[in-house]
Amino acid sequence: MDITNVSSALSALQFSDTSSLTQSVSMKMLDNALDMNATMSDGITRMMENSVYPNLGGNIDISV
Repeated sequence: MDITNVSSALSALQFSDTSSLTQSVSMKMLDNALDMNATMSDGITRMMENSVYPNLGGNIDISV
């Protein structure tokens, strides 16, 4: 578990106003969703780069 996430969650619980707590939780969820989308887009980009040579690694030349 990430210490910064725990710290931000504890500071969010200390708010007495429920609207600010709701806003903090919403912002944290949005931040996590953006991070996940960035990770997924990096993976898709790597897959597209590898698809340029679809037959790469399909054949093995063995000679003795």
